[in-house]
Amino acid sequence: MADTRYRAYDHGPAPVTAIANDYRAGHFTHEHEHPYAQLIYAVSGVMIVRTEAGQWVVPPTRGIWMPPRTQHAVRMVGAVQMRSTFIDPALVPDLPTQCAVLAVSPLLRELIVAAVELKPPHAPGSRGEHLSQLLIDELRTLPSLALHLPEARDPRLKRICAHLLAEPADNSTATQWAQRLHVDAKTIQRLFARDTGMSFGQWRQQARLLAALERLARGERVLDTALALGYASPGAFATMFKRQFGVSPSAYFQ
Repeated sequence: MADTRYRAYDHGPAPVTAIANDYRAGHFTHEHEHPYAQLIYAVSGVMIVRTEAGQWVVPPTRGIWMPPRTQHAVRMVGAVQMRSTFIDPALVPDLPTQCAVLAVSPLLRELIVAAVELKPPHAPGSRGEHLSQLLIDELRTLPSLALHLPEARDPRLKRICAHLLAEPADNSTATQWAQRLHVDAKTIQRLFARDTGMSFGQWRQQARLLAALERLARGERVLDTALALGYASPGAFATMFKRQFGVSPSAYFQ
């Protein structure tokens, strides 16, 4: 059952409305949904967003696209300045139907900030109408980022995934997990491909990288993060991190 306390955030007879909310570190929003599509944007701080499809890590200056009626919960890592933009699917057709983390452009950031100050409804030809249309146009151009950790459905995979999330430094191979679960190693790989679209190794690497973002956001050192996640050295961790995100761990949040 969705939490109805968040219905107060769905407001405004306009294609686009926006609100600002600031949260303390560790704040958790209970599972809820909105009748509108939502772009959840972090001016500062990191958000961990979970749906039935998996988990997303949303660093600063990124946003997560949430289709209408998607039940989700959000956990704040550090203090978070959240700016939420709601888009009415009845007034804006052909919106994306899948959750995705988006690289918010400087232009879109300014449009979101400006939208927070506008009060609907927006008269035809008004600044609010023009701003809303530009925001929608800019939103359609944003690239999605690989910050998603898919949820496993098979009970055997759920056991593996839960363990790796709790113990990310565990370097057990797919063959070793197959032996523990009394199945063939090919079965483990087949189930991972079916449930997550990833191999066992890819899923574990993604879990480690997303855990790294959360640790770094809390201010942990790169060295400590690398060792806690099972990397042989900070250099190996930095190489993998840069290959995925395009910058070094130390530069990511700057």
